[in-house]
Amino acid sequence: MSVDGSLIARFGRARRDRSLAVLEGFHALKHALRFDAEVLEVVCAEREALARLCHELAPELAESILALAREVPIDVLARLAPLVPPTGVISLARRRVVDPAGLLADAAPAPVVLLEDPRDLGNMGACVRVAAAADAGGVLVSGGHDPWHPDALRGAAGLHYALPVAGLPNGLPREPGRPLLALDPAGEPLRPASLPARALLAFGSERRGLSRELLDRADACVAIPMRPGVSSLNLATSVAAVLFAQRLSQA
Repeated sequence: MSVDGSLIARFGRARRDRSLAVLEGFHALKHALRFDAEVLEVVCAEREALARLCHELAPELAESILALAREVPIDVLARLAPLVPPTGVISLARRRVVDPAGLLADAAPAPVVLLEDPRDLGNMGACVRVAAAADAGGVLVSGGHDPWHPDALRGAAGLHYALPVAGLPNGLPREPGRPLLALDPAGEPLRPASLPARALLAFGSERRGLSRELLDRADACVAIPMRPGVSSLNLATSVAAVLFAQRLSQA
C-alpha cells in the first residue's frame, strides 16, 4: 500500500475506533491542543496556509502544530473526510476516557448537562461547545449516537477536551446529592439563581422532548420562559439559555 493509501485507510479506521477522535478543521485542532489532547497526526492541504492560521489564531500552539503537520495533495485530503474543512486541516487524537458515574459523583458545584437521545450530531456538538464555554461540569448523552462522532466534534470545535463528555450505554446512574432537573414546557418557570448546586440538567429534543421515564425520575421540572406562540427552542439554544442564565445569576 502506498503512503497516501495507508493514510486514507488509517483515517477511515479511526472513524470507527471508539478510542480515537477525528478532528476536522483548524479550530477543532486548536481547542484540542489547548486542553491537552494527545494529538497523533495532523495533515493539511498547504503547510504555509496552516502556518499563517497558527500565527493568526493560536501563536502559542504554532510550534507544536507545525511539528506534527504533514502536507498532502488535496485529492488525498478529500478522502479523509466527507467534506474538506475550509481551513484544509484534519487531525487524529486520542479520545478522553470518561467514567459517567465518576463524573456524577464529583463534588464540584458545577451543573452537568444530560442530553436524552439527541438525533442531530452537529447540534449535539454545539451543546458541548456551549457547556464548555459556560464551564459546566460535563455532558452526558443517552441514546444510540456516539457523542465523539466526527460530526459532533466538528460542531463542538474540538471542545470535547475542555470538559468530560461521555455516552450512557447502560442508562443513567443516579448519584445521591445530585438533583435531576428536567427541562420541560410544563415545568415551573426557570429561576436561575435558585437552581441547586450540582444539578443534573436534562434536555430532550425539540420534536419529542424528554421521555416519560426521565420526567418521572426527575426531582423537579423547569421551563424556559418564552413568548406565547413559540413552541420550542433549538437544543443547543436551550442548553445555552439555562447554563448562562445560571452563570450570570451567580456573577
